[in-house]
Amino acid sequence: MIKAFRTVSILEGLSYLAILSVTLGFIDREWVSTLGMTHGILFIIYLFLSLTVVEKNGWPTSKLLALSVASVVPFAFIPVEVYLQKVEQENSQNLEPLL
Repeated sequence: MIKAFRTVSILEGLSYLAILSVTLGFIDREWVSTLGMTHGILFIIYLFLSLTVVEKNGWPTSKLLALSVASVVPFAFIPVEVYLQKVEQENSQNLEPLL
């Protein structure tokens, strides 16, 4: 589940940066509707997966709040990715003795 959340997190963060690029004039405005729809769908999936991951891992509500704030702050998907990568590595190390 964390791997899917990591993927969506990166895509959502990049789509947010693309929308900001339109605002700053780096990308033509004709892409607004396509980028907006894509970002909106990824944002909803991100929020759903963040709820699921927090519940499944038994994390406190503060982590859910941090993940939610990270979804609206430009470039915040990078520290989220680093954190989730560490969590995924810890989870895989905890499973190795069982094999």
